[in-house]
Amino acid sequence: MGGRRRNLFVLLFVAGLIGVSALIIATHKTQLGLDLRGGVELVYEGRPTPQQPEVNGEAIDRSIDIIRERIDAFGVAEPEISRLGTDEISVGLPDVKNAGRAADQVGTTAQLYFYDWEPNLLGPAREIAGTPGAAPPSGPLIALQDEWRKAHREPTDILNQQLINSGAEPNAYDAALIASEQPPKSDCNDCTAPARYYLFAKRPPHKLIAGPETKRADLFVSPTGEKRPKNGIVIKVPEGTLVVSEQPIGDDGVAVPPDEHPPGWYAIKDKPAVAGTDIKNPEQNFDPQTNAPNVTFDFTDTGRQEFSDVTRQIAQRAAANYLPNSGISPDQASGHFAVVLDNEVASRPIINFQENPDGIDGRNGAQITGLQVQEAQDLAKLLKIGALPINLKLISQSEVSATLGEQALHEGLRAGVVGLILVVIFLIAFYRFLGVVASVALGAYGVIFFALIKLIPITLTLPGIAGLILTIGVAADSNIVIFERIKEEVRAGRSMPSAIAAGYRRGIATIIDANVVTLMTAFILFVLATAGVKGFAFTLGVGTIVSLLTAVVFTQALLSTMSHSRFLRSPSMLGAGRQRARWHFDFMGASRWFFTVSGVILSIGAISLATKQLNLGIDFESGTRIKTTLVKATDEEGVRTALDGIGISDAEVQQVDDPNFGSNTFQIQSHDLQPAQVEKARSTLQSDFGIKPDSFENQSVGPTFGKSVANNAAKAIIFSMLLICGYVALRFQPKFAVPVLIALFHDILITGGVYSLTGQEVSSGTVAAFLTILGYSLYDTIIVFDRIRENMPRMPRAAFSQIVNRSMSEVLTRSLATSFSTVIGVTCLLLFGGATLKDFAFAMLIGIASGTYSSIFIASPVLTAWKEREPEFRARHDRIAAASPAGIVPPFAEEIEVAKLPD
Repeated sequence: MGGRRRNLFVLLFVAGLIGVSALIIATHKTQLGLDLRGGVELVYEGRPTPQQPEVNGEAIDRSIDIIRERIDAFGVAEPEISRLGTDEISVGLPDVKNAGRAADQVGTTAQLYFYDWEPNLLGPAREIAGTPGAAPPSGPLIALQDEWRKAHREPTDILNQQLINSGAEPNAYDAALIASEQPPKSDCNDCTAPARYYLFAKRPPHKLIAGPETKRADLFVSPTGEKRPKNGIVIKVPEGTLVVSEQPIGDDGVAVPPDEHPPGWYAIKDKPAVAGTDIKNPEQNFDPQTNAPNVTFDFTDTGRQEFSDVTRQIAQRAAANYLPNSGISPDQASGHFAVVLDNEVASRPIINFQENPDGIDGRNGAQITGLQVQEAQDLAKLLKIGALPINLKLISQSEVSATLGEQALHEGLRAGVVGLILVVIFLIAFYRFLGVVASVALGAYGVIFFALIKLIPITLTLPGIAGLILTIGVAADSNIVIFERIKEEVRAGRSMPSAIAAGYRRGIATIIDANVVTLMTAFILFVLATAGVKGFAFTLGVGTIVSLLTAVVFTQALLSTMSHSRFLRSPSMLGAGRQRARWHFDFMGASRWFFTVSGVILSIGAISLATKQLNLGIDFESGTRIKTTLVKATDEEGVRTALDGIGISDAEVQQVDDPNFGSNTFQIQSHDLQPAQVEKARSTLQSDFGIKPDSFENQSVGPTFGKSVANNAAKAIIFSMLLICGYVALRFQPKFAVPVLIALFHDILITGGVYSLTGQEVSSGTVAAFLTILGYSLYDTIIVFDRIRENMPRMPRAAFSQIVNRSMSEVLTRSLATSFSTVIGVTCLLLFGGATLKDFAFAMLIGIASGTYSSIFIASPVLTAWKEREPEFRARHDRIAAASPAGIVPPFAEEIEVAKLPD
């Protein structure tokens, strides 16, 4: 295919793509992330169960399917469910406002089991229950509990005695201690739970602080909303034994709330009679006699037989031991059949041995009572879908209101539009007609890229918008690299068609190198980063690929088609008129000053890092952050007092100025709170001060998730640097990789030092910015190294410092122009973006400035110092110095002058 036909084909192909893209944009809906449309995001960590001892990919995938079915059943539209790493699941629920109920719906394991109650009881409760139908044990219940406590050397101070006198059931500490004394079950194939750990306060009444947890370490980091004392009492309940709680039922047939009456606690043998997998058709109904809400269900054939067998045993046991003249009614003498859901006794009905002497057949099913209507509806849906194969531990949750998400979207789009306009103005002002061509290419890029976002679809998030704006800079940088080449060829006297062909031919290698590095960074971010940063990484990667089509292939076809036009014969039309000023600076001679400046900056940053350290956000440190606007005027102390009243006593309250929220806005940062506690904080602030509509957002990160974010951040930075250095070593020379590594360390340390000095918060978005900084720093470095590699064979007798000085002089304008085009977009993010985008832009601005500096004044001098030690370049250096009147190597040398020197 000839050149003109090829160019025409490319132009028609791109025009067709633009037409199809416009149709896609008009007909497809943009999929917005939770930070733009509002909703709740939950992150869970998978934990093993006896039935699933390993959290593998199959278990995670099955859990995701069940979660998706649950969400569909609860009527949440367009959920975002994805796998994070090997054992984490991210669940995004758009337009959901109650994080607590969402967590219960999604993450509840919903493991349902049925127990023959009395034979499975352990400790004093078993002695008290005795054998159904027999005479009650001698001595009151209080005395039995008191004897048991004395046997275990428990103090009987006033506080403890009050606890004993408060009711019949042992408390959580009693039950856990009884359970811990049981020997582990050697064969536990039918066990429902693994070994569990509990943390209690050291002083009586030994309040339950944390648990149950399958890992001991989680007791001190799980989101219980309480401070976790290291000197508390840790109790391990072995496999084969359970600690279950039971909330008392009120006169209305509904469970009494825990804040009105504490639950009773029991230690039982983990020996279920019927499993929840043997039920079917669960439905929410109402009791025909009391009209109380319940959940009814039928049994499978296997479940009906097991149910009949166990209820027969309960009835026959009670009948055999019943003493008619004991003064005990048949109801009191009958045994219990307990329904246990996720270690909570949901219902404990009796099996009346007179009414059902042969047990209950099970043909009419069974029911669970003691529920509110909403609880019954949710439970029926959970049971209908089935239990999760693994336990899910909530390690992070965040909530954004729809109004705030809409504001963030408008701000991000505004930053993108303003950035695009400013980049276009810069390109046209600096490159004249070439700038117009680049602007047309950017327009094509924007249409095609936006269509891909809708077609794939890519979930658009705030970090994704940042990636979109940055890819504008990537596309502009590709044009700048080639246009500078074209201008050089025009100034060298080439004809316009020849200059355009040579510019693209010589510039394409640099562009490919730089974009490959960007794609590597995006790939590593996508694999290792959190869900929000994944959007940024995916957007950056796709945008980089599209920019190669529009900024290279399309512009080359367009320019080549117009290369014979009369108005392109004038070099000034391309901004390639006579060069009035050229860079003529001894970069290598001044390198000691550059190293000194960097050393001073790095020293200041190191001192700050050692003393002030970094201000790590809750992404790394864990905790809960709430931001809301109150209706009534108050101060920080007023908000803090209100939170103290509900047990949130360690909160840091700060009144902030946020244009998205308005005046009288407060930011509350506390230890990691459960969703229910966040809801309690919301209702307290609403009742005391009033909350402006749609102005409440929160984020909670558990230490497990924070540790995962920190580890993945470190891995991403290390892998990025190794991959980048390996690529540079292959594309250039191995010695070229070491200066790159030094320059990258230089940029990261300077950025970290600035963050420490300013106290700017470091979040997961900052990590994305750090990695992007690596790519952009290398972009400039590759431009310089590519020209050095090109000039080395052209200057066969010049000293390496002379080669580098000449290369730097030739590409400095190009390097500064690429950095400036990127700075334009990042500055727009800083000025017009929301809080998240501003944090990202802050890191990017520091990184771009540091990266541009290091590629010119750090990487090249380090490379020169190393290369000049090679025998060939050392000989050149000595030969030129000997021939120089001053006895030193001049900073610049023309080839013809160097060629006259003797060998």
